[in-house]
Amino acid sequence: MVGLGLLSLVLITLDATTRILQPLRNGLGILVSPIFYIAESPYWAADWATKTAASRNALLARIDQLARSNLELSRLSQQAEALRAENNQMRELLGSKPRIVDPVLIAEIIGLAQVPNVHQVVIDKGSTDGVRVGHAVLGAKGVFGQVVETTPFNARVLMITDTRHGVPVEVVRSGQRGIVSGTGELDRLEAEGLPVTADIRAGDLLIASALGGRFSHGYPVGKVLSVRPDPSHVFAIVDVRPSAELGRSRYVLVVLNGNQGKQT
Repeated sequence: MVGLGLLSLVLITLDATTRILQPLRNGLGILVSPIFYIAESPYWAADWATKTAASRNALLARIDQLARSNLELSRLSQQAEALRAENNQMRELLGSKPRIVDPVLIAEIIGLAQVPNVHQVVIDKGSTDGVRVGHAVLGAKGVFGQVVETTPFNARVLMITDTRHGVPVEVVRSGQRGIVSGTGELDRLEAEGLPVTADIRAGDLLIASALGGRFSHGYPVGKVLSVRPDPSHVFAIVDVRPSAELGRSRYVLVVLNGNQGKQT
């Protein structure tokens, strides 16, 4: 033991004061390096796994955050588009007000009739706002329909395309008068009772004639699509496209002219 201790002391002294043992140290370092790496590998592996898991979790969290942000931006984009469309409709409605003599009320469509073949909508203005049965209702581009039922806070509007609705009209070009009725189709009306000799043709604009006192004179009703004789060749079958955008309107104007009663 004393010999080993003395040998160790000599080696330590030589190593500290000379470079004689440097090759031996290098050789021993090369020999024990694999042992060192093997001994440390579990700790390195655990550290790598921890960092990898943390990075993956952070990446997944970031992906989830980006997905949520993308969804929110998509929602905001859709709202912005809806607001833009609403603003355009409001500008059209307000732009039509100077041409209207009667006082009007802007209303929003909040519901549709749930009955087949019935063309009605519900608006968010009612009797407390001055809305009465018989009041004319306009879209931004023409006659929409008329009020047929009211409650204190909303009203039901019969659209001009309903088969029970009719509007007295006249042709702007010729002054020819007639009645346009609903067909049950949102994009088509039909003029009734006109003889085949009537001065009316495709492209003519039809406006409310004010006969019957329901719709004031001049409101656009529709444009003539085609004119053809019926099977008897006595009367004309006149197809008309409504001026109002019945299937796309969200806001309408209620004309507060005091007219009341049943639909025309």
